[in-house]
Amino acid sequence: MKVEKKMLPKSIVELIIEESAENVAKFRKDVLKSAAKNADIKWFRKGATIPEDVIVRQFGEDVILQMTIEKAIEGVYRDTLRSEKLMPVSQAEIQEVISQDPLKVKIQVEVFPKVEIKPAYKKVKLTKNKLTVSADEVKAAIEDIETRFTHFHDVTDAKVKAKMGDRVTIDTDGYEDGEVMESTSMRDYPLVLGSNMLVPGFEEDIAGMKTGEEKEIDVTFPKDYHNADFAGKRTKFKVTAKKIEAAHKPEFTPEFIEGLRGTKMEMPEFKKLIKAELLETKEANDGMEREMKLIEELLGHSTLDLGDKLIAQQTDQVFEEIKQNITKDGVKVEDYLASLGLSTAEYKTQHVQATAIKRLQGELILNELMTKEKIEVSEQDMEAEVSKMMSKFESEDVLKRLKELYLPGNKYYEELRRRVAYRRLIDSFFTTAK
Repeated sequence: MKVEKKMLPKSIVELIIEESAENVAKFRKDVLKSAAKNADIKWFRKGATIPEDVIVRQFGEDVILQMTIEKAIEGVYRDTLRSEKLMPVSQAEIQEVISQDPLKVKIQVEVFPKVEIKPAYKKVKLTKNKLTVSADEVKAAIEDIETRFTHFHDVTDAKVKAKMGDRVTIDTDGYEDGEVMESTSMRDYPLVLGSNMLVPGFEEDIAGMKTGEEKEIDVTFPKDYHNADFAGKRTKFKVTAKKIEAAHKPEFTPEFIEGLRGTKMEMPEFKKLIKAELLETKEANDGMEREMKLIEELLGHSTLDLGDKLIAQQTDQVFEEIKQNITKDGVKVEDYLASLGLSTAEYKTQHVQATAIKRLQGELILNELMTKEKIEVSEQDMEAEVSKMMSKFESEDVLKRLKELYLPGNKYYEELRRRVAYRRLIDSFFTTAK
């Protein structure tokens, strides 16, 4: 077998493969054998030995020849991928059968791009932020938990006034020159006073109202309000407080905390746990930001030619992730795209493709550097990593499942090893700010 290989733009490899008639004859034998096994020929039972001339008469020489060429092309193409160490991105395209005797065929296939990184990448040095968690951040996180677990009870006493933190069900209309303004009316709208869901000052003015009370509120929309029709405008709202519900905040007892985190603890210990969780989240977000920053730097020292099919595959993958994020909030993807006035194809081109390309570039460059730098993770490192992961759980059932999943040599264990190596590679380019 002879192979001529030529690199084309966008990581397409053009192959001209030539195979001798002698070797093609072997593929013909395979075709005849398969035909004999599956053909329904009069006077011959299935699986019986059928003479070649009978099979040829049954199918026709042209059909046998065509099947032979197709099988031969499939075989020589597969052998060429192995011998030339090519990793295809998608199915190859046969451009031309140049000759049948000897078989000579031109094939084009998109492969994973070759990544070339200049030695200057070793001089890339970036600064890593020193991450801390303040007492105010811990307080805000606990207040957020408090808000999420706050429940409300109807206020039946008509003399009781609404206060900040209560939930008030309102009807409201915005007026201009005595006429109701478009998009300002709400009916049976539950508003938690202090949630800052509406225009600044609106919720504060509702505080003090009683059930059934009506009130006029003067509102000035912020100059940077998201709806340009209202930005900076002074408006009068007529509001009716239809129902008041008093807020009942949870008490952070050891039992309540156990329901949140699975372990009984007092408030000081819980604050330490919240602080550790916030720091872990910051570290994860900082890790992603540092990775993107590093990739931006490395792109200036790298050359790679992404192919259209690889970009399309990655774009589809990123789009699927976006769809999952959209639908988890109960929104239909079709409705979301309709609100933007875009088709799926337009949305991918305008909002997804750039992200997909950047992700591809990053993965390919960092994978190449993993090989260059020979990043290794020892078994002792892995034991420490698995132990660290397990320390976050106390449930015996969970720990048992984790131990079964993260056994040396299995898929999850090796994926974790790769993540640790990946993190080490990125960290090697950063120094911590003083």
